[in-house]
Amino acid sequence: MVLRLVQVAGPGDATMVAALHDEGPGRIVRGADSICGLAREAIEQGVGLESLVARKGLGDVLDIESELARGRVLSPASSTDGVRILVSGTGLTHLGSAESRDEMHRNLASDALTDSMKMFKIGLEGGKPPPGQAGAQPEWFYKGDGSILAPPEQALLAPDHGDDASEEAEIVGLYIVAPDGQPVRLGFALGNELSDHVMERQNYLYLAHSKLRPCSIGPELRVGALPDEVRGVSRIRRAGEVIWESEFLSGETHMAHAIANLEHHHFKHRQFRRPGDVHVHFFGAAVLSFSHGVQTAAGDVFEIEADAFRLPLRNPLGRIAGAPVAVRSL
Repeated sequence: MVLRLVQVAGPGDATMVAALHDEGPGRIVRGADSICGLAREAIEQGVGLESLVARKGLGDVLDIESELARGRVLSPASSTDGVRILVSGTGLTHLGSAESRDEMHRNLASDALTDSMKMFKIGLEGGKPPPGQAGAQPEWFYKGDGSILAPPEQALLAPDHGDDASEEAEIVGLYIVAPDGQPVRLGFALGNELSDHVMERQNYLYLAHSKLRPCSIGPELRVGALPDEVRGVSRIRRAGEVIWESEFLSGETHMAHAIANLEHHHFKHRQFRRPGDVHVHFFGAAVLSFSHGVQTAAGDVFEIEADAFRLPLRNPLGRIAGAPVAVRSL
């Protein structure tokens, strides 16, 4: 059975970790107050997460679905200050996202490939090298630090200086860098990599700006390998009614790049191998409501589910007001 870990708010400011398998209720992991803390302990002991959980043992039953509905389930990657978490991603890894991006950037007066399709073609031709070798570089983007991670069921607060706020249903890898600088993958989670597609459509060089938005991952962390094929559904509810829904396919079967290749090109940079840092990395979207003409609004609820995960990821869309920022001189 697959082990899934869920981080839950406890009494006061405490947090706890629950283990969830393919079936049955969740159980509290004894002596564990965070998933990342559990990972550090596993690294210190030279064992895997599943072995460490077995050593610690399971305690009381916890109704995870009820905790999720109450908004008590936290992000699998969370910290008090967020400064030790880096959130990033790779795009143009799935055929659906490539077609969407191509449509956004296409020059109708030319039959030449857009830069988006050129990048996707590079991935198709060289993104899955033999084991132990580096393949083609993917597109890469930065989203922010841990402060942008909204817990499941909590609002994704889009800034009012943006032009759009639309979902991107993705698979996410969660990593921690060991004391010796070795990146270690903890597992996989569902993710909503919120982006500003209206801004990006103006010019693809605005991609970097369009990605500086909040996002959410979870509720569960799937420990171990990701299935080669992941089938899911992404939908938007407005006032309780589904206004858009689409199936999506992910996993390496439906990706231009191998996950190991995406990981290599992220962690090959020395600044991403600082011991103790946590990395949340989005692997790319296959479907976008924006490509179907959907314009999201505050109060809409994004809902993502997939067969490789027991629990859905849900987040309402909110807005946060800002003011002109003036830099003062000392």
